[in-house]
Amino acid sequence: MPFEFINTHIQARQQDALLRKRHVVQSATARTITVNNTTYLNFASNDYLGFGEYKLNLEQSQALGSHSSPLVTGYQAQQQQLEHYLCEQLGYEAGMLFNSGFSANSSVIKALFQDKAAAQNSAIFQDKLNHASLIDGAMHSNAALVRFNHNDLKHLRSRLEKSKAHNKLIISEGVFSMDGDIAPLKELLALAKEHNAWLMIDDAHGFGALGKTGLGSCEALLEEGFALPDILVITFGKAVASSGACVLANNQFINYMLQFNRDYTYSTAMSPLIAALTLSRLKAVKSANDKRQQLSSNIAFFKQLCKKHAIAVMESSTAIQPIVLGCAEQTLKAAEQLKKQGIWLTAIRPPTVAHNTARLRVTLTAAHTHTDISKLVEQLKGAIA
Repeated sequence: MPFEFINTHIQARQQDALLRKRHVVQSATARTITVNNTTYLNFASNDYLGFGEYKLNLEQSQALGSHSSPLVTGYQAQQQQLEHYLCEQLGYEAGMLFNSGFSANSSVIKALFQDKAAAQNSAIFQDKLNHASLIDGAMHSNAALVRFNHNDLKHLRSRLEKSKAHNKLIISEGVFSMDGDIAPLKELLALAKEHNAWLMIDDAHGFGALGKTGLGSCEALLEEGFALPDILVITFGKAVASSGACVLANNQFINYMLQFNRDYTYSTAMSPLIAALTLSRLKAVKSANDKRQQLSSNIAFFKQLCKKHAIAVMESSTAIQPIVLGCAEQTLKAAEQLKKQGIWLTAIRPPTVAHNTARLRVTLTAAHTHTDISKLVEQLKGAIA
């Protein structure tokens, strides 16, 4: 029979404890989640500041849909206002909205290297732990893909020195989604300048949560007068608790994307309603210093308790605090045991992470209390023993 491979691959995933399933969520906040009429403490949300439960005023004058591509009639004032606000805050000339961070990352890379002749003299240097959207974009582009060891500047330098490419693009995440550690942005910028390369940063997990005013991984660069990455991608689905993404760069680059980015050209534009509400939320995020302080307090408290109880957490100072167990089956069992104790915590397994590095990915938010975190650590002791 045709397509027998489908069942074969599903069975293999199940045997390897790698089968993925969806859960219908009845309600969720940064602190709790209700599934199948059971409410759990939620330690798997990316709503780092706890804004998801805050209601925004819906103006009936805002259209729900944009009705067409941004290059037809879909680009409306609300979208332009959101782009302009982000440019003003982060110091870029132009912006471009996408309906998802995945689309933004992958399509920008593909479009940049759409010219096959130019791409033959181009190379993309990617951190080995970069998000799938970044890797997919490079794999489907016409440029050579070069991987360097995670946050390893010496290895990157070696790769750059050996490359004969004329057009070099270095890509990294600002905060790595599975490890929670931060990229050395200043050093990456210096290497890019030294080798006449561009730097692209995906700051999905840094924007909103990091920086004095929530501008993310790059806010420290702005404060200290450093140059900014040539291309910055920020998403609204994490700390902003909205949806969509924006690519920030200079006018020439954004104009080039308008000509050659197929995802942008052939997708219906972001909803004007979403754009307007996201702009309103961004202004609230900028002034949410108390939430960022609470998040920092929660991270420190969690790490302190883990150290006290000899729970090995990866080196991370962000809201993402992974506990690597290695074995996918063991990690899945630990997550199931935690659910029985009222803790919702996701088992992250290959291919999302490398083989033998399956983990419990703890995500802390400003909405959690110290009591919540104490309960989590107490239950972790039994689940991973």
